[in-house]
Amino acid sequence: MKTSALLTLGLALATSCSAAFAGPILDRVTEKGVLTGVLMESYPPFSFLNEQNQLDGFDVDVAKAVAARLGLKLQLETPSWDVIAAGHWNGRYDICVCSMTPSKARAEVFDFPVEYYQSPAVIVVNANDNNITAGKDLSGKKVGVISASTYEAYLNKDLVIEGAEDRPLHYPFDSVQVAPYDNETVAFQDLALGTGVRLDAMVTNLITARERIAQDPRFKIAGDTLYAEPNVVAVEKGDPQWNAKVADVVAQLKTDGTLSKLSRKWIGADISQ
Repeated sequence: MKTSALLTLGLALATSCSAAFAGPILDRVTEKGVLTGVLMESYPPFSFLNEQNQLDGFDVDVAKAVAARLGLKLQLETPSWDVIAAGHWNGRYDICVCSMTPSKARAEVFDFPVEYYQSPAVIVVNANDNNITAGKDLSGKKVGVISASTYEAYLNKDLVIEGAEDRPLHYPFDSVQVAPYDNETVAFQDLALGTGVRLDAMVTNLITARERIAQDPRFKIAGDTLYAEPNVVAVEKGDPQWNAKVADVVAQLKTDGTLSKLSRKWIGADISQ
């Protein structure tokens, strides 16, 4: 009887330790067989609704590749960016393959297992504007950005990129009137009305800017890039085993050329290295 009780206790402890070792997020996705990812609905060419009203783009394809490599079904959600970036998902989402920059503030609520591409931030203006030609010209201007984005933090002069604390950013402008938007589509629509009507400029990703400009000649890039930022996969804090699993899978996608192939498909160049 004593031996049986000890055996039962030992099995219970082993099961408990095994579950604890798996980690809460890894445990959850493994049990459900589903990976729930978040990204933006209108951020081409990274994520957008195609003509079939389905999510498409670089981030979408990377998320699909990650799920496939994990042997999981992918479910994508598109809450607003401020909801995504605020963290504290409480199990609603498992992963963000959504062009997130690892800021110092975000590191308080997220872990960043792996970087999967880099991109610079640029100024976009109305095609008829010739007054804004560099970062210094943003002083006193009304500039549109995605709400809770690193671009908003940059214009407020309080962006610190996680892991790059020793390389402070350069702010060539004085005070800027920051205009946050839920998505860039509305911001571009406002900028298209003309300089000073609702916006004077926008700050966004170079790749996104080029995609918009290729489809709409009412915009142009002004001046040089403002700064370069890494883009990482983000997950809820507190599960090192999940972090390691995600980092390993993305490393595999880099090594076997999948990320490079997807990058060339959507961007026309390899931004994954």
